[in-house]
Amino acid sequence: MTLEKPDLSGQTAFITGTTRGIGKHIALALADCGCNIVSTGKTSEEDDYGDDRDLEGTIEQTAREVREKGPEALAIKLNVREEADVEAAAQEAIDAFGEVNIVINNASAIQLANVEDLPANRFDLLTDVNIRGTHLVSRAFIDHLKEVDNAWLLTNAPPVKIDRAPGKAPYSWSKMGMSFLTLSLAAELAGDDVGCNTFWPVTAIDTRATRYFGLGTEDDWRSPDIVSDAVLEILSRDPAEYTGNAVYDEALLREAGVEDFEQYNLTAGDPAPMSAQMFDPEFERP
Repeated sequence: MTLEKPDLSGQTAFITGTTRGIGKHIALALADCGCNIVSTGKTSEEDDYGDDRDLEGTIEQTAREVREKGPEALAIKLNVREEADVEAAAQEAIDAFGEVNIVINNASAIQLANVEDLPANRFDLLTDVNIRGTHLVSRAFIDHLKEVDNAWLLTNAPPVKIDRAPGKAPYSWSKMGMSFLTLSLAAELAGDDVGCNTFWPVTAIDTRATRYFGLGTEDDWRSPDIVSDAVLEILSRDPAEYTGNAVYDEALLREAGVEDFEQYNLTAGDPAPMSAQMFDPEFERP
């Protein structure tokens, strides 16, 4: 079954972490549906981002690819840890487009290590990018989202299923903090018709981070398309009704009628639910 994509013409999405990976795929998927994009991240062509840093993609490149699809795009260099920068970026986006309907907290730091081996500065990075960043970006747009139609606040973070994560506690804490903030906002904004939800992949996703940290092989990965399709499925719903949900991509797409998930696999076979089990060791597919 082919999913029916939402018509997002005239709407604008502010997405953190769009230089590559899941964030870029979400940006381009929304652009295919007519949505204007505010592309944000730390990798900019204004800086020395070249081969010596082994980075591919910039916020400007993503913005150019959005424009090639038709919608408008704005690239804003952004460190989500800095309050003044976040507030300035939010205002710049609103001034440029008049309205921002969709805010997606995608930017995230990752380091899988146990407590003993993770130095304090790396713990601070995980906390500041993941939890503080989600708080700052969400807070910067709350008043605006209350006043616009089709208002969404979405976060790339897992359901909260555990109270411990040996071997990866700092990272798990920071990701579940993102979920906790977003789902709490669903209750706080319940009377304002802002759809606040989290989304998370069941399997590992083929991204630079996945490859860099050696999280399995191509047999274990799916394309970021499965995550962007899940986001589009959320955006096809009514934000006043669909809020407060922590969804897995597979479950949401299956509910929407998808039966064949081979289209998302990098190799033949069904990848194990590695990403879900990272935060919910007892997770099993239905």
